[in-house]
Amino acid sequence: AATVLTDRQQRRVDLGTKIAAVHRASHGTYGSPRITGELRDRGVQVSAKTVARIMAQAGLEGISPRTFKMKTTITDPAASFPPDLVGRRFDRGRPDAVWTTDITYLTCGEGDMFLCAIRDGHTRKVLGYSLADHIGAGMVTDAIDAAVTLRGGRVQGTILHSDRGGEFTAHSTAVACRRHGLLRSMGATGICWDNSPSESLWSSFKHEHYYRHTYTTKSELVVSVDKWMNFYNTDRRHSAIGNQSPDSYERSLRTTAA
Repeated sequence: AATVLTDRQQRRVDLGTKIAAVHRASHGTYGSPRITGELRDRGVQVSAKTVARIMAQAGLEGISPRTFKMKTTITDPAASFPPDLVGRRFDRGRPDAVWTTDITYLTCGEGDMFLCAIRDGHTRKVLGYSLADHIGAGMVTDAIDAAVTLRGGRVQGTILHSDRGGEFTAHSTAVACRRHGLLRSMGATGICWDNSPSESLWSSFKHEHYYRHTYTTKSELVVSVDKWMNFYNTDRRHSAIGNQSPDSYERSLRTTAA
């Protein structure tokens, strides 16, 4: 005879299916808090404890990024450094108060690449990024231009915070900031807490995506970075902004302000 499930058992099976689908859509990276947030957005009434229990029974786990620092900062001893305008207060409660930027090292079958990104300290959105074969000021100015364009050019007085790497102290970077009205800010060299939002971004990118793939060509790596950055902004839930994606959070801010 066929087994007839009780309503409770049926709900449990349905929940398990939905949880597995959300976990799969997150590329296997979401833990129970983010999956719970996703399900609730879809109208499913469920507690985080229940989601955690079903995930444990199904052997599903999220990825917990570890903090790390790849050394890409090479300081020019002759450079003059802007002051630290941030004092580790990266989130000032509104978009475009503080942007953080940093460069990280990537590699593929065709050689090394470097990735520069600019992120909003409040909404966590990646506003601009660039990839290059060689670390240098050109990739920083490309990322700055992309971020400013995304914000419609209205960034006068926004702080751009970085470490003291030569590409950030370069004349062309200073000129780009001055042209757009960005205020340059720098933390102490090599102290990760002075630019912890960038550390957090690289940790998420590398552990949730980059380390899980092998890249044969540079063009393959570029496409993969584009794909993850889009996922990060549009879909990936961030605990600091109420388990929403950066795009969703920024939309809610615009609705509130309207």
